[in-house]
Amino acid sequence: MHIGIGNRIDALWLDLLDALRKAAYANGQDKITSLNEAIRCVDAVRFFLQIAWESDLMAQSHFLALGKDIEEIGRMVGGWKKGLLARNPPR
Repeated sequence: MHIGIGNRIDALWLDLLDALRKAAYANGQDKITSLNEAIRCVDAVRFFLQIAWESDLMAQSHFLALGKDIEEIGRMVGGWKKGLLARNPPR
């Protein structure tokens, strides 16, 4: 994989993990803010994986496997945020 895109994807994965760690320990609006950051990271990872695949920098099998995983992570984070908002609607 191209070093620039690969490094960017690696950094985004770490940012995603950090945002999820922060959300796990945060309270109230800080938790929502961290989840929003995690969702932004999921979208960015998805975007850069697509670029890497379209540029023939990664095999289709890797793209499909990673794509499936990132979609599941996105659903889980989105569901977490949705559940929090249902219990504590914004004012």
